[in-house]
Amino acid sequence: MRQSQLFTKTRRDAPKDEEAKNAQLLIRAGYVKKEMAGVYSYLPLGIKVLANIERIVRREMDAIGGQELRMATLHPSEPWKQTGAWDGVDVLFKLMSRTEKEYALGQSEEEIVAPIAQEYANSYKDFPIALYQIGQKYRDELRAKSGIMRGREFGMKDMYSFHTSQEDFDRFYAIVKEAYLRIYRECNLTAKVTEASGGSFSEKISYEFMVLTDAGEDTIFYCEECDYCVNEEVAKVKEGDTCPSCSKGTLKAGVASEVGNVFDLGQKYAKDFKFMYKDAEGIDQYPIEGCYGLGITRLMGVIVEALADEKGIVWPEAVAPFRYHLLSLAPDDADVKAFADALYGDMLTGSVLYDDRDARAGEKFADSDLIGIPWRVIVGKDTLKSGMVELVNRATGEVSKLSREDFLTR
Repeated sequence: MRQSQLFTKTRRDAPKDEEAKNAQLLIRAGYVKKEMAGVYSYLPLGIKVLANIERIVRREMDAIGGQELRMATLHPSEPWKQTGAWDGVDVLFKLMSRTEKEYALGQSEEEIVAPIAQEYANSYKDFPIALYQIGQKYRDELRAKSGIMRGREFGMKDMYSFHTSQEDFDRFYAIVKEAYLRIYRECNLTAKVTEASGGSFSEKISYEFMVLTDAGEDTIFYCEECDYCVNEEVAKVKEGDTCPSCSKGTLKAGVASEVGNVFDLGQKYAKDFKFMYKDAEGIDQYPIEGCYGLGITRLMGVIVEALADEKGIVWPEAVAPFRYHLLSLAPDDADVKAFADALYGDMLTGSVLYDDRDARAGEKFADSDLIGIPWRVIVGKDTLKSGMVELVNRATGEVSKLSREDFLTR
């Protein structure tokens, strides 16, 4: 893509009412536009990042047996009233139609997915089931904050599984856990699996996937000698205690942001909807349900918070809008322009944003740092003399000089 044709442009300043680093950088770099507190529009660059995150998530969910569907976002009120959530969930957006019929905007999908599963699963042979979707969620947050990390409208992957035994749920949870950790690693993030309260979803202990970042909203206690980690809200330990799991490490406190969660919903929703199946003896049983959330837009914001530097965003290759940012530093020089144009033509089979604008070198470097594409390819007058292009790693600053042929075959 030629940057001269890119719909968005960078800007020097973010809106004055935007405090979160992720939103400031994403707005300045042209990834998002703030519509109001907690609501953002995602622009062409932002859509590319979201699509890459969704691709990773979709690949991992498919690999563990998840089947994708798209559930309704506008919900009838009846299932919410049937589960008690109509009056029990304070963040639920409620709507009244012109015909005085009540609806809800989906803030989660338990009330929709259980009746869907009930339609098709009536024998023990039909289990286990894992259904997921990637879509928009709506929550009436009193104080939307932290940029795209906590909003009133946001993108999310939510998966629901149904099992004939607690043992089978526990087996599947372990599989999902490893899939989630692979997703975060591909995004250059280290997530800690943290015990937490089930909140409004479940009375049981839930598990959150937390990434250490100063922009987080939770305090966790974790051990560096083992995988033990617990949210402060349910903790019976404190900073400095000996790890209750391995008895070797000393617990540290850290601020973290949640990037995923798992809830054991038990048989609540099955009982609410009278969802039963026949076991091997022909006896009616309620299935056990699990819920697995992963914030797509939240993950995008956490990546920015955790990896950005003083110059701008630093995208991991797996989620970046482009792999290369090609900069032509002498657009008024016909020979340099011809070299850069030809190189761009050869790179079109790859993923490249070509800064062909008539702008000063300093402006191009600053914009490249802000946008955060993993590799910067520099073509200038020195390139014509040496025949070498300069390749700069955005994350490390490491510089390599390669011939045109070596670069194109790397």
